[in-house]
Amino acid sequence: MLRRSLLAAALASCAPATSTTPPQEPAALCPVAPLPATVPAPSNMSLAPASAIAAPLLLRNARVIDGSGAAPRPGLDILLSDGRIAQIGRDNERLTAPAGARTLDLAGRTLLPGLIDAHTHLGAEPQQSHAEGVALAVSSSDADAALRGAANARATLLAGFTTVRNVGGTLAERSLRDAIAHGVVPGPRILVANYSIGMTGGHCDDTNGLRPDVFGGPPDFRVGIADGPDELRKAVRHQIKLGADVIKICATGGVLSQGDGVGAPQLSRAEMQAVVDEATRAGRKVAAHAHGTLGIHEAVLAGVHSIEHGSVLDDATIALMKRRGTYLVPTVAVGQYVEAAATAGKLSPDSAAKAREIAPRMRESVVKAHKAGVKLAYGTDAGVFEHGSNAREFVSLTALGIPAMDVIVAATRNAADLLGLRDLGQIKVGFIADLVVVDGDPLLDAHALERPLLVIQSGTIVRDDLTP
Repeated sequence: MLRRSLLAAALASCAPATSTTPPQEPAALCPVAPLPATVPAPSNMSLAPASAIAAPLLLRNARVIDGSGAAPRPGLDILLSDGRIAQIGRDNERLTAPAGARTLDLAGRTLLPGLIDAHTHLGAEPQQSHAEGVALAVSSSDADAALRGAANARATLLAGFTTVRNVGGTLAERSLRDAIAHGVVPGPRILVANYSIGMTGGHCDDTNGLRPDVFGGPPDFRVGIADGPDELRKAVRHQIKLGADVIKICATGGVLSQGDGVGAPQLSRAEMQAVVDEATRAGRKVAAHAHGTLGIHEAVLAGVHSIEHGSVLDDATIALMKRRGTYLVPTVAVGQYVEAAATAGKLSPDSAAKAREIAPRMRESVVKAHKAGVKLAYGTDAGVFEHGSNAREFVSLTALGIPAMDVIVAATRNAADLLGLRDLGQIKVGFIADLVVVDGDPLLDAHALERPLLVIQSGTIVRDDLTP
C-alpha cells in the first residue's frame, strides 16, 4: 500500500490557474445540497494537550485583543486556573492572586488568544528542488514523517500557534496528534485529515508521473484515491476509521502536483456531495483544496465547509460562498513562496509556470472575497514553507490592505469556529487558556506576531522570553 510520506504535503497544494465559467446556482429541479449545521469537534480529540493540570497563573496589566474583533482593552488582569480562563478583571481592576499562583506582569504588552492555523502539513518540509522532493517521497516512511512532525510541531507551538488543522499527510500526523495530547511531545493540539481524498491522477494522487510499482501498486481508497460516489464514501469511512477529525478533498488540480491542470475541476459535484454526506453523518467537516473557479463553485454547492486557497474567484462564486457561509482559507503567503521558488529554480518547469501564473490571482481573489464579506479563516500551508514561520500570513494579508484586526479574528475566533472548537479562539471566562503575548501593536505592525514573547497552552507556559 502506498505510504504517502511527504509528497502530499511537501509538494502539495499551492496556487491555481484559469478556469471555466461556473454553473449558476441550481433552481428547484436541481436542488442545492444543504450546508450542514455546525459540526462539533470529534469526540476522540483531546482539547488539553498539557500533561498535567496547570497551576494558577495571574497575568497583570495586559493590553487584550480578545479575538472577537472588539477594540483592544488596556490594563487588564487575567487569572488562569486548571487550564482555563477563570477571571478577567474590569478595566484597571486588580485581581487578587490565589494561594500558590504565579504572577506575571505583562507591562502593557499585547495579549491575544493562542493562534490557530487551519491549513498545515506537519509531516512535510520544504525541499530545495523538485528532484529532492520526489527522492524523499519514495524513500521516506511514516516513522520518518512522524519524527519530522514532532520537531515541526514544537516549532509551530513556540511560534504562538497552539492549535492547527493538518489537512493531508499520512497516519504519522494522527500518531503525532495523540502523542501531543498525551503529553509525550510538545506541540499544538491537532485536528488531522490523515490522507487527502481525490481522484485517480488528481492533485491528491502522489504517484502521478512515478512508477506505481515503487509504491507497491496503484493507490486506492485506503490512501484516499477513489473514483465515483460509492468509492469516495468508502474512502471517507476508511479515513474516519483511522481516526480522522476532518476530511480533506482535492476538488481541483494544484501547482505542485504533476500532470494535472492547476485550476481544472477534478471531483464531480456528485462525488463531492457523497463525501460531504458521509462526513457529516460521522460528525466531520470537509475542507476542499480548490483553485479554479468551477471546482470552487461546485465544491461550495456540494456543501463543503471551507475552500482552501480559493485562488480564482469570480463574483458569482464569492456571492455563493457568502450566502452559504463557506469559509475561505486563503494561504496567500504560500503563493508568494512558490513564486520565489519558481524564480530560484526549486520547482519543476510545469509547477514553476503554474506558480507564476496563479499566485497573483490568489492575492486578487482574497481581497475581493474579504470586501464582499466572505468569512476568512487563517491558514498557511506550512510544510511547503518552513514550520514556525506561520505568522508570515499575517504580514501577507495585511500588506494587501485587509485590516489587521480582521486577520487576527481569522486566526482566532473564525478558525476555532471552522474547526468546531467552541471554547478556543477567544479570551473569555471559561475558555481554554491558550494565549500568546507580543511586544508592540500587531494592529499597526503585523510583524509583531512573528515575535511571540510568551506562549501559554492550556494554562501552562511553553515559551517564556519575558522572564529574565
